[in-house]
Amino acid sequence: MSQSRDRKRKPGRKGSSQPQASGHRTGGSTSKARQKPQKSHRSGGGGRNGDRNREKESGGKARKLPAAAEGLPRHVVESLLRVTPAARQNAALAALSAAAEAFSEGQYHVAVRKAEHAKDLSSRDATIREILGLSAYRVGDWQKALQELRTFRRLSGETTHMPVEMDALRALDRPDDVAVVWQEFRKLGGGPAVKKEARVVYASHLIDIGDLEGASELAGSPKKSADPWPEDLRLWYVAARIAALRGEKEKARRFAEDVVLADPSFPGLDELDRLIDAS
Repeated sequence: MSQSRDRKRKPGRKGSSQPQASGHRTGGSTSKARQKPQKSHRSGGGGRNGDRNREKESGGKARKLPAAAEGLPRHVVESLLRVTPAARQNAALAALSAAAEAFSEGQYHVAVRKAEHAKDLSSRDATIREILGLSAYRVGDWQKALQELRTFRRLSGETTHMPVEMDALRALDRPDDVAVVWQEFRKLGGGPAVKKEARVVYASHLIDIGDLEGASELAGSPKKSADPWPEDLRLWYVAARIAALRGEKEKARRFAEDVVLADPSFPGLDELDRLIDAS
């Protein structure tokens, strides 16, 4: 099951963007590799530039952050402080930092526990709900992932993880709801990478329900790139699956070879080979 865009950033940590994960059930697309940097979902801009802008707006005097905030971006910390009672702020920051660190180290069950604790301390913080949702997704707790990422979307106004929402719905065998979220995403939109992720997941959903024509139309004929991002590889992978299922062996093989050339360790290649051989 796939996760996207790492090259390589830590969720909720300094210099990081929102951790992205999608295409989880595309039939072998299970990479936990690179995540492409994304624009921060926090207000006022993200990362160091956003921090500097806020300092300028306040006359160059940035408030001193609590010691518990070490390693977290200023905008993430300030967002948490705004929605957290003073008596809980340090504990919430420490729990968020621990959850982010566990996530970045691939310790997703630990990340869930730490993020749950952070949520108990600061239930209205978007970053906490985001990390909890993505950690739950990584461990296969689809209902919790869906609940938390929908809450993240309501709190942040971001569509970044709507592909993950669709994928969780696929895992929960709720095809009608997958289609509802897809239509909502089409209205709301997202960045180029997120749009590709959404296409990967929804095309995989169309494969699930036997609509190969619709899946083929959605996946299109992805262009080859010399330095593809993970979402590009997943799109090629899905295009190869569709072609194989339609009996277009040569086309499927071309897409599969492009994936192999870009990333020989891409998950699901053996399964894809068997599908192509049988087409």
